[in-house]
Amino acid sequence: MTYTLLRRPKDYLMKSLAKAILTLSLLAIAPVGVGFACDYPSRIDLPSGLIATKEEMLAGQRDVKEFVAIMEEYLDCIVAEEKKSRSKLDNLPAEDEQLREDMLNKKYNAGVDDMELVAAMFNDAVQDYRNRDD
Repeated sequence: MTYTLLRRPKDYLMKSLAKAILTLSLLAIAPVGVGFACDYPSRIDLPSGLIATKEEMLAGQRDVKEFVAIMEEYLDCIVAEEKKSRSKLDNLPAEDEQLREDMLNKKYNAGVDDMELVAAMFNDAVQDYRNRDD
């Protein structure tokens, strides 16, 4: 009976260790795989509405539109890469699948947040430009 009590924690420990190794390897591999195919767009420099010329503001508007388009491509890319990666994984435990889904959602939401932040910052610059006394 003592043997059984000692064996259960060891079995539990081995299963937990195996799950931890699998989870860490998935987390370690996923960002690398996505990084090569899907590069996160660089932030753009926005004009200051307090001192920018009309031409600089128009160029800023073009840059924002281009940034949003590139970010949308990035978001499509990470979704496609995750779909492709999951199709290659057989018998993925539900916990690991949820971890991958959570990680994808965090990356996706970070991209959306970045687009919204850039747009809001440019809108503030436009308001500053319009409110100037030239």
